[in-house]
Amino acid sequence: MTDALPAGVTVFERGWLSSNNILMVGRETALIDSGYVTHSLQTVALVDGALGGRPLDILVNTHLHSDHCGGNAALQQRYPAVRTHVPSAEFDVVAKWDESQLSYHATGQDCPPFSATSQLVEGSEHRLGDLMWEVHAAPGHDPRSVILFEPVSATLVSADALWERGFGVVFPELIGEPSFAEVSETLDLIESLAPRQVVPGHGRIFSGVAPALKTARLRLETLSAHPSKHARYAFKVLVKFKLLEQQSMTLAQWEVWRERTPYLETIRSRFFSDRTLASLGNEILDDLIRSGAARREAGRIFNAEPI
Repeated sequence: MTDALPAGVTVFERGWLSSNNILMVGRETALIDSGYVTHSLQTVALVDGALGGRPLDILVNTHLHSDHCGGNAALQQRYPAVRTHVPSAEFDVVAKWDESQLSYHATGQDCPPFSATSQLVEGSEHRLGDLMWEVHAAPGHDPRSVILFEPVSATLVSADALWERGFGVVFPELIGEPSFAEVSETLDLIESLAPRQVVPGHGRIFSGVAPALKTARLRLETLSAHPSKHARYAFKVLVKFKLLEQQSMTLAQWEVWRERTPYLETIRSRFFSDRTLASLGNEILDDLIRSGAARREAGRIFNAEPI
């Protein structure tokens, strides 16, 4: 899937627990996004193998959700001189490792602490490999997210702002920060950039940008009209993510994780206040089992096929 990409750019298409990783090789080497922590050894091996003995010079994060930066610490350990760029609004948060501003505890996910050396500022340009990439703010899925655009090849690294069939959960909406309009504005921005190919945060590279934008806008229209539908989807995504991470959990472990994951209670209290967290969680789990995304057997819950 790299025929349309510029020379020196390689995409490691990962499974759903990790974001895609984009490696760029030129005068310097750079990697965009590092996947989830449980895949960090695989991420390091992929980068090592592709670099053929060269060091990784630059590590870039489009945003700081755990599936996009969970491999940072392992890469920093493997390549001690690597320079790590994060969105400007996240720079101080990382420096302080402010758990109240980071999403890992709230979502019940893990991300080992890492350091940042530079900021990705909206409107700036950064040389990654041999190419100059524009930094564009892309709020919605995450209020501090950026996307990267290379205008010569018209290649867009869209993170979770645009997938071939949608976009990522609009997390600010779940905590009462209206953000569906920001999703729409980001989609408009992507359309104005007129990319010829898109490297999404998850899934394959695609060139059908117009159909993808149409699908995303139709989905946004539905979710905007029915916020509880979006909230239910988000709850399901968080549960499925944990199953992908753990692969299996006892029912007791499931109950402990459910009760200790603040986002789940936030979703319940804001959108399903007539329900208990236990009843809502078990209903979502039953939905995953019915869809074939999970199975329950002998007092355990197992991950199964993707949704």
